[in-house]
Amino acid sequence: MHPDLRLPGTAPRAPRRGHLAALVAGAVLLGGCAGFSPDGGFGPVEQAARQHLGKELRWARSEADLDSIAQRVSELLARPLTVDDAVQLALLNNRGLQARFQELGITEAEIVQAARLPNPGFSFGRSSRGDEREIERSLHINLARLLAMPMVQRLEARRLQDAQGRVALDVLSLAADTRKAYFQALAAEETLRYMRQVAQAADAGAELARRMEQVGNFNKLQRAREQGFHADATLRLAQAQQAQRSTRERLTRLLGLWGPQTQFMLPQRLPDLPQAPLELPDIEPVALAQRLDVQGAKLAAEQTARHLGLTRTTRFVNVLELGLLRNSSNEAPTQRGWEISVELPLFDWGDARVARAEAIYMQALHRAAQTAINARSEVREAYTGYRSAYDIARHHRDEIVPLSQRIAEENLLRYNGMLIGVFELLADARTQIATVNASIEALRDFWIAQADLDMALIGKPDLAAAAGPAGTTAAAQPAGH
Repeated sequence: MHPDLRLPGTAPRAPRRGHLAALVAGAVLLGGCAGFSPDGGFGPVEQAARQHLGKELRWARSEADLDSIAQRVSELLARPLTVDDAVQLALLNNRGLQARFQELGITEAEIVQAARLPNPGFSFGRSSRGDEREIERSLHINLARLLAMPMVQRLEARRLQDAQGRVALDVLSLAADTRKAYFQALAAEETLRYMRQVAQAADAGAELARRMEQVGNFNKLQRAREQGFHADATLRLAQAQQAQRSTRERLTRLLGLWGPQTQFMLPQRLPDLPQAPLELPDIEPVALAQRLDVQGAKLAAEQTARHLGLTRTTRFVNVLELGLLRNSSNEAPTQRGWEISVELPLFDWGDARVARAEAIYMQALHRAAQTAINARSEVREAYTGYRSAYDIARHHRDEIVPLSQRIAEENLLRYNGMLIGVFELLADARTQIATVNASIEALRDFWIAQADLDMALIGKPDLAAAAGPAGTTAAAQPAGH
């Protein structure tokens, strides 16, 4: 029977010190068992990086860790970066990612703090009335927190899992962004080289047109066309240079490089197109089974459901404290005992909190369903974009570029036979350069689509269209030929 709800006329029973001591000892043991894990909750994140990326992940928690990472970064920068090296470098050296790792430490510290009981309170009072003196001492322990401790610990463990899922998704997102930035920077390097060839051809054409006009073999319209192409080629070269600088700087930021490290080396060209595209007939079930955002939405719904159970359990127990009393005076015998205080649900029955928890649970449930719907759509979009990008790049490789090369070879034969003039040959060279440049952009778009597909299978992708150097292909087309 509750000690404060005795029947009238019933004498209070003497408290059993053994039971009270066991309760206090249990509280001390339960509050003291909460501690920090050896890895700070980093293990699942590291495992996700190894499983989905096959890459090494390190959490820089000391100067020794920073030195080890710096040594590994130097090894990667000693040679031209491949895309895998770039991803590995970003995962090790990106300080924004390291800051996200600290969220694990913050969350774990909060969980350890929540799993520990508040310190017991002690009060001491002394009063006197004439010659009578009274001394009161009391020790208070939050009993409600003790009773709810097992459920609170389960909820806090779920919160750590949620934080681990978010950080793991950040790791995968950084890897995908680095891949895309790498291919954009590499394509910009190739585009710049071809635009320099366009500018050189335009310089030669403009100078030849000027000389031929001086000797009367060229009219003003023909020379104006060559000058217009030269001016446009100069403009497009400046745009290609800016695109090369901006894409390289974006890659530099993702890699976390600064100072002399920014002079890292890239290969001369993009990787070749694979012989065949990936065939993924069961792509939707695979994505739903392994996407971290879907798993996180399910975890949030489960956590909310457990929180609803906690609300229903404790809605009548808002303030529950256990206290030890000891009163003594110089004239009366010393009083010993204990008391429990509890709020009476006369005005607030907790139904509003329960209704709120139920609404939050249904909200989490709908969000989980919408996340799954979005995941299905995103993975379908990513796969169709990947297949389209592959077909376009293959068409450039197998049809457009070989055809342009055959045309250039035929025109060179006709020029050697004096059947066409030098300006017709220059115009054809410009067209061929434009064709090759378009092929570079198509190959770049394929590798970006590959990165989007990889990300769509494990997390929420960024399916925004890749932005290449604006107008590069059109700019390289010959004017007036």
